[in-house]
Amino acid sequence: MPTILQIETATQVCSAAVSVNGQTVALKELAANNIHASSLTIFIQEAMDAAGLAFADLDAVAVSKGPGSYTGLRIGVSTAKGLCFALDKPLIGIDTLKMMAAGFLAEQPDYQGLICPMIDARRMEVFTALFDSSLQEAEPVLARIIDEESYRVLLETQNIAFIGDGAVKCADVIQHQNAAFHLCNYNSAAGISGLANEAFLAGAFEDVAYFEPFYLKDFVVTAPKKR
Repeated sequence: MPTILQIETATQVCSAAVSVNGQTVALKELAANNIHASSLTIFIQEAMDAAGLAFADLDAVAVSKGPGSYTGLRIGVSTAKGLCFALDKPLIGIDTLKMMAAGFLAEQPDYQGLICPMIDARRMEVFTALFDSSLQEAEPVLARIIDEESYRVLLETQNIAFIGDGAVKCADVIQHQNAAFHLCNYNSAAGISGLANEAFLAGAFEDVAYFEPFYLKDFVVTAPKKR
């Protein structure tokens, strides 16, 4: 029965969870701007305390690896790697968009359409992918600019559930009877539980020394506007 600490920091949600045998037993999270650096280690300790576990009881650490916020991912992955080095535990990297789809299916296990997790990437761009109800990838991860024609062909024959903070801004643009927008928080470390358990049992571990987040797009530094 693997016991796994889980970290999600790809968006403004700062989230830590503990799972045992693929089931979430403790969760601490908050959606707020710029709290990851100051709150993540506190949330991790609170989740461990709520689970009644010591760090030595862990079998692995899992982290949401992206795509998402550059800064958020750096904080989450560096924290996970630090814990793995200190505890001599294996590291599991989980695709953030697949994690979001898994969280949606955990709430709606009878859903049979496509799932489109979206992470806000500014303006009308999102980081997104498509998954079926078995969490198989129907469209690979990409950065997409959303307009009125986005997903129109697919929506003629498929129900699509749009989820995530990127879906919020797209609800008024993608209008179709087969499009449903679920605006709850699916950037939660609880969504990692089943995927991390499967990865642990399969021995799918990352190289702690060389593992890096999946940013999808290069980080661009822009000059501040003159006052």
